[in-house]
Formats: sequence, C-alpha cells, structure tokens
Amino acid sequence: MTTAVADPFYRPEETTAAEAIAAIGEELAVFDDWMERYQYIIELGRKLPPYPAGWMDEAHRVIGCQSKVWLAAEWRAGALWLAGASDAAIVSGLVALMLRVYSGRSPEEIAATDPAFLRELGLIGALSTNRGNGVAAMARTIRERATMHGRAAQAASPEP
Repeated sequence: MTTAVADPFYRPEETTAAEAIAAIGEELAVFDDWMERYQYIIELGRKLPPYPAGWMDEAHRVIGCQSKVWLAAEWRAGALWLAGASDAAIVSGLVALMLRVYSGRSPEEIAATDPAFLRELGLIGALSTNRGNGVAAMARTIRERATMHGRAAQAASPEP
C-alpha cells in the first residue's frame, strides 16, 4: 500500500491577494499587543503544509534571511503555487503570511501586489531589522519567480 504524499504547496482560502491582506490585517487587529501577534504568527507557521526535506537545499534557499528559509515554486494552470519553510518558528509564520498573499496567484497579480502591505500592517516595524530584511528578501524572491514564470509562459504561448 502506498502512502499519499501531501501537496506541499500552500492553498490560500482567499481568492485574491488583496483579500488575503485584508484578512491578515483583521486577524492581527484582534490582538492587543505584539507578543500576542507573534504567537499568532508562530501558530500560522506550524500549520504550513509539510515541506519536503529534499527541497531544503541551496537551490531553494532564500538569500538575505538571517534564518534559513526555503521557497519552492510551481507553475500550474496560469498561477504560481508556492511552498515554504524555515528553521525558525517566527520566520515560519512570516513564510505562511507571504504564501497566503502570493501563492496560487497569477504572475500579474503577484507583480501588482506590492510588499508594502507588510509595513502597512505594522509587521516590518515590529520585527528586528534582520527579520525585516529577511521578509523583504522573501517578497523579492517570490516576485522574481513570478516574473520568470510569467515570461516563460508568454514565450511558450503561440502568437495570435
């Protein structure tokens, strides 16, 4: 009997990046202080789909993060699906937030979704400089992969 392997790619409940950002803002607003928000973010990281150990390599590593962060991307039916993990609990939660906003979106939607939402939600200001730089590196990596996939899809499309 074969055991089914869980899909490691994150499937957000919200249908758009804007809806995901709004929902995250509402969820964070429930908490009175940043310690409670951090605990909530850590819990989000614990709920990420299992990330394959074989993908925890340099090819999937996000450069610029103080902690180890790995991201994988897969192009499916016009959308970029993302999987991610970190070796640090709070960073795993930040990965979960990023995947919630960007996974399952078209390259155009990803490009149009400025990571400024992180600052607007107060996340960047509440993090250490190194963690803030790491989140920015994650956003940059996701957006670069979306741009690459978008260009590849365009190149593969026949001319009208």
